[in-house]
Amino acid sequence: QVQLVESGGGLVQAGGSLKLSCTASGRASAMNWYRQTPGNERDFVAGIIGGSSTNYADSVKGRFTISRDDATNTVYLQMDSLKPEDTATYYCNAVTVTDGNCENYWGQGTHITVSS
Repeated sequence: QVQLVESGGGLVQAGGSLKLSCTASGRASAMNWYRQTPGNERDFVAGIIGGSSTNYADSVKGRFTISRDDATNTVYLQMDSLKPEDTATYYCNAVTVTDGNCENYWGQGTHITVSS
């Protein structure tokens, strides 16, 4: 079992920046950020595998940066040039692989509101 604790959400004006953090209780193969708005599915935002292989949703490319600190099992999401449409609850996701079995773990979510 991996527990995830997120922080960093809040209210920001359009064009501003926020940085989310997520600390895992154990090592994960991949760590990702998803976001969800009421009535919609949870969408992939950004992911990092190992120390440097990253992937981003088209909607956030060039504005968001994902990184991780393996010493503390923490993943970060630096969000710049925020837009009102980035308003959502952001969830941290950790993927572990043990003996070929893949497990997904989720944080409790942290909400971001971007005002116009």
